[in-house]
Amino acid sequence: MYDFTSLKTNIEETYSWLKKEFSGIRSGHASTLILEDMPVLAYGVETPMKHIASLSVENARTLRVSPWDKTHVKAIQTAIERANLGLSTAADESGVRVAYPELTGESRARLIKSAKERLERAKVQLRHERDCVWHEIQEREKEGGMGEDEKFRAKDELQRYIDEAGNSLEEALAKKVRELGE
Repeated sequence: MYDFTSLKTNIEETYSWLKKEFSGIRSGHASTLILEDMPVLAYGVETPMKHIASLSVENARTLRVSPWDKTHVKAIQTAIERANLGLSTAADESGVRVAYPELTGESRARLIKSAKERLERAKVQLRHERDCVWHEIQEREKEGGMGEDEKFRAKDELQRYIDEAGNSLEEALAKKVRELGE
């Protein structure tokens, strides 16, 4: 029988990638995930924000970025504004306050469209994985490593894994759309 271990690993990586992509799509609620890996020019090098500042949620629509070196306040503010996420920033003596504006119908639709595009990229990756595994199964059968019945059993099992993964990806999208409030 065919070993689907690498397929399962690739499916899990695809799911993790999609969840990370979805975490970068802001909803109307403040989340530090959107800023953690944002590059900031610090000490002449692009550095993830989480390495130069502490990130916290002040309230449902406001984040606080407190750099450990106060000279980075301007660089942090510039990085957030340059990312063009629709967030507003205000610098003060202890860091940067990041405010999430209310989502409008237009911005909500744009964010949902972006989420659907990312879902489609994940589905393309799943289809690619399916095609690679199916090719391996066919090659194994041609070489005499498995019989025709085994080949079709493996094909059915392969499709079951892909269908389950596709359903998980769709559920992740549905959750993100609910979060965005549509």
